[in-house]
Amino acid sequence: MSRTPQGQRASLDKQPHEVAAMFDGVAERYDLTNTVLSFGQDRLWRRATRAALGLRPGERVLDVGAGTGVSTEELAQSGAYAVGADLSLGMLYAGKRSRPAVPLLAGDALRLPFADGAFDAVTISFALRNVADTDAALRELARVTRPGGRLVVCEFSTPVNPAFRTVYLSYLMRSLPAVARAVSSNPEAYVYLAESIRAWPDQPALAARVGAAGWSQVAWRNLSGGIVALHRAVRDGS
Repeated sequence: MSRTPQGQRASLDKQPHEVAAMFDGVAERYDLTNTVLSFGQDRLWRRATRAALGLRPGERVLDVGAGTGVSTEELAQSGAYAVGADLSLGMLYAGKRSRPAVPLLAGDALRLPFADGAFDAVTISFALRNVADTDAALRELARVTRPGGRLVVCEFSTPVNPAFRTVYLSYLMRSLPAVARAVSSNPEAYVYLAESIRAWPDQPALAARVGAAGWSQVAWRNLSGGIVALHRAVRDGS
């Protein structure tokens, strides 16, 4: 079985320092690698996330797991004030160099450095899967969102068509690491990526966890045949 850079088999059991170190190692070419590996779909997924949040000018939105800030920059196109937070200093430094106008700061999804109810909306894209405690992170996102505020989780998910799912899983476990070796600064990190996607809960299972963490009106929308799903929810009023 392939190993992560830290010598551990990829799983959902993650330590924050290990995740940060892994992303530090891919920061320089992270955005390019994502575009290549997704065949350009990553741009569409970011736009869909912004649309699902329904942001309005003057609102405050928090982008958790923002990495280099490419997703935060997309959110700001709505006219909302968008702030990005990430655990990886390497990703943040790369983002500051390429997007100096985007507000980016260091922050752990389990202990966000913001007051209760500070944001009108929160989102986390392709990062919830990398948090050590998914349920605690969802509760922390609820804490920093005002009552009635919105959540969108954009995450890899389970393709709905069985034949397509078989092809997709084959790509994840065989082709994705090979492509990553050609374009990534740390291709071994993408072995972790592939294994963590395969182990992640499907759409109904994640929706149940969102609903148990202080969110209501939970729904999801599949993108790219279910390769990615947008889970939307509203912060409970209590």
